[in-house]
Parts: sequence; structure tokens; C-alpha cells
Amino acid sequence: MKKPISRLLYIFACLRIAIAQPHILSEQSFKLSQSNSLPTLQAGNSITDIVISNDTIWLGTGKGLSRSADGGRTWKNYYDSPEFGKEDISALAVRGKNVWVATAHSVVRDNQSLPEGSGLRYSSDGGETWKVIAQPLDTKNVDTLFWNSKSTIRALGITTAINNITYDIAIAGSSVYICSFAGMARVTNDTGKTWKRVILPPDNLTSISPNDSLVFDLSPSGGALGLQNNLNHRAFSVFAENDSTVWIGSAGGINKTTNRGLSWTKFTKQTQLNPISGNFIVGIGKQKTSTKNIIWAATINASDNTEKRGVSFTEDGGISWKQALLGEFPHNFGFKGDVVYVPTDNGIFRSSDFGQSWIQTGSIYDKSTRQRYTQSKFFAAASSGDTAWFGGADGAVKTIDNINTPFGSNWTILHASLKLPSTSETYAYPNPFAPDDETVRIHYATGKPSAAKVTLRIFDFGMNLVRTVVQNAVRESTREHDELWDGRNENNSLVTNGVYFYQIVIDNDEPRWGKILVIQ
Repeated sequence: MKKPISRLLYIFACLRIAIAQPHILSEQSFKLSQSNSLPTLQAGNSITDIVISNDTIWLGTGKGLSRSADGGRTWKNYYDSPEFGKEDISALAVRGKNVWVATAHSVVRDNQSLPEGSGLRYSSDGGETWKVIAQPLDTKNVDTLFWNSKSTIRALGITTAINNITYDIAIAGSSVYICSFAGMARVTNDTGKTWKRVILPPDNLTSISPNDSLVFDLSPSGGALGLQNNLNHRAFSVFAENDSTVWIGSAGGINKTTNRGLSWTKFTKQTQLNPISGNFIVGIGKQKTSTKNIIWAATINASDNTEKRGVSFTEDGGISWKQALLGEFPHNFGFKGDVVYVPTDNGIFRSSDFGQSWIQTGSIYDKSTRQRYTQSKFFAAASSGDTAWFGGADGAVKTIDNINTPFGSNWTILHASLKLPSTSETYAYPNPFAPDDETVRIHYATGKPSAAKVTLRIFDFGMNLVRTVVQNAVRESTREHDELWDGRNENNSLVTNGVYFYQIVIDNDEPRWGKILVIQ
């Protein structure tokens, strides 16, 4: 996990975790979302993308796409629709009414769980109707591309969707760019009818232009075909600054075009006096203020032991870079005027002075529901007015950020959960769950006319007591509750895989029972 290139395995693992989460909302509740009565919850709790366009909030989750037009009070969920099926969302881009979404799932090959791209969805009317586009594939193992009359470039043919997942999308006018790692960077100018490979510089060149005489292989890996391996062709992130200027991040640096892809300049840790911190680029964004235009990049260590994970930012179009948050693993960016938000493996960081100083979120607690956010990892950030939104493995959170309400002083946590059919029922989610990555929530209602005392205990399959989670905790009667179990026993050790039972005792009533499956 700490070796630079194994970060790819980490990212794949995150995708598998998101896909493997059990369905929290039933098909019945999804059908409700298609009627005139919208649900008050997003589709899933693993949030990998947040995009806010005008007044509309879009969430990419491990259980499909969600859209809210009223600040998150109600949601339209696309999970299990004919266009989206039961797919995970791996990338999301919005520009006006145009919405592009990439989907993925996991498949088992040779007893190994592997990520597989399942295509893209495109809407030109703000999500009312959708067109389904297959994951771009090639028909030959090796193609010959003609950069110009003086250049011949052999390109690896990507004939499978396994490991060919679109992790990022950017809309640049009539062009749409996708980065699919094993599938490399591609662009369509006809809304997905055809796709062209984006020809980026190989590892040994810092730029390419139409007048160059070039001979190299467009290939993210070598192998039996005898092609040259280029980390810079393992495309992972893309950002369209405008219709002509596009930035593409790879496992080999940051690439920039200002002429719609006719030429590219590459920035790396090794080739600049004031460089980026690392060459594996997992996120790119732009902060536009009244006085500055800053490109921010999540720059992770790749193959050189001098590289460091952190964020890198430039005010001069990439000529020189500054570094910050060294040692942290960032995933993306959100902006609000002079403020930049960075979701990381270690919480959310905020700077209001262009990266000179930072504050970090501590414990995130929702005072109205008395729920806390259980995970430190955050993957997405965005803002709308004075409200900042963040997404991670335990749902979405939002907070007001202005002079009167300082950042992080008042949190709202949004969890997808199924409303109880009756106050006598209970369930756990996610279920199965992996204690090394997540926390399980036991959902219930007291069913009492007034406040009641609640005790929650966990037992193993032999009915031996594993943990008393809460004992005689006072819970009000006016709403449904979640109690959290982190998968640890009374000795604070993670439990082993298997079936566990939970027991809820409310006042002196008969216990309510449920089952939890632990899989790590």
C-alpha cells in the first residue's frame, strides 16, 4: 500500500469496496424516486464525486447517481433505472444541461475480483433523458496512428473493459475527454459515437507538437506485444479550463494543451526547477478569484523515491509550481472564492490564503441527529454559495462557511437508509461490512411515546458476548436512530470474519435481534 505504484491497487480496492456495499435502498424505494414524491436521501453512502451546477447538486455514489435541485432536501435517484441499472458511478461531469456519467462494476476472473468499465451515460437535458454509450474499446491489439506526415505511432489496442474504467470526465465545448487508466485518454466530438485516442507525450519527452518527427508507442504498459511502457499514458484525471485548454493527469505527470489537443506540454517532478510533488495525478481543479487563476493538482508519488504525495498548484499555467500538504493523500478539490477545500485520506483541509496555511477538520458531528461521521477518508468537495459539500465512504456532509458561521462549526450528515416499515423492525447497514474500512450502523426506532433507555449488544455465532456498544443510552421517540459498531470487541481488537448477531433492548421490552456479516 505504501509503494508508489501500488496506489493503483488502492484505488481499485476503493472501487471494489464501493461496488460491494449492499443495497441500502430497496427497489421499491427507488421506484418511489421516479414518482412525484422524491426521497429525502441520496442513493448510496459511498460518495466519490460531487458536482454543483447552478442550483443542482449531483452525487456519484457506490449505488448510482443522485440529483437534488433543492439544496439536498430531496433527491432523484437513478439507481436501477433502465439506463443505469445497478452500476457504480466512477466519474461525473456537468456543464449546463449536459451531464456525462461513467459507470463500473466488479467481475471475478481466475478467483480475482477485478474492476470493469461498463460505459457512459449522457444527458443533454439536465438528467431527464439519457443515452447509453458503451465503454470505448479497440478491435486490434496494435494500431498505427499518424500524428503527422513525419510521425508513426504504434498504439496499444484496448480490447477489454477489465481495468478499463473511466475515472474522470471533462467537457470542453463540443469535445468530451475521458481518462480510463488502462484505456488511456480519449476524446469524442460527436457525443460518444466515435472516440479517438489522445496522443500524450511519452515518458522521455516533455512536449509534442504537430511539427515534430515522432516515433514512440502509445501504451500504458509493455508486455508480450513488445510495446514501450509509458506511465504518462496511464491517464487518470482530466480538467477542461476552457474549450481549448485541457489538463490531463496520469501516472507520469501533468499534461496541458492550449489548442484542443494539437500539441501538449508535460510537467513532472523531475523536469522543472519548481516542480509538482509527485507524478501520479489523481485530481485537477481550478480556483478563480478576483485576482488569481490557480490550477490545483493532487500529486501523488509514483515511481521516483524523491516524489511525495501532496498538493501542487500553479499561478502561471504550469511554468512553476508550489507544493503544500506534503505527506497527505489528496483526492480532489472544491473552491469558494479565496477558499480551497481538499478532501484527503486524513479528513478535509481548508485554506483561505492560497495554500500558505491550512486548517483540518476534526470530528464531524451532526448536532440535530446526534450522528457522527465515522470515516476519515473524503473523496469529493464542492460548494454552493456559503455551503460546502464533501463526500466520502460514510455518506455526504455539508457545512456553512462564512463570517457568521465558521467552517465546520455546524455539520449536516446525509446518510442513505431505508425508512423502517414499523417501529418494531430493525436492520444493519452496510451489511456485509468490512471493519478495517467502515463502520456498521444498526438502524431502529424506540416505538415509545417518550424518551427511552436503549442497550445494544453484539454476540458471535456461538452467542458469546462480543461487545456492549451502548448501555441504557437515552434516545428520544420522535425519530429513527443509528447506533454504530466499529467491528471491535471489548478488548478493542477487530473481530474475525463471520456471522454476528446484535440485540437491541429498549427499556424492559423483549429484545429485538438482527444479523451482521463481517467480511474483510
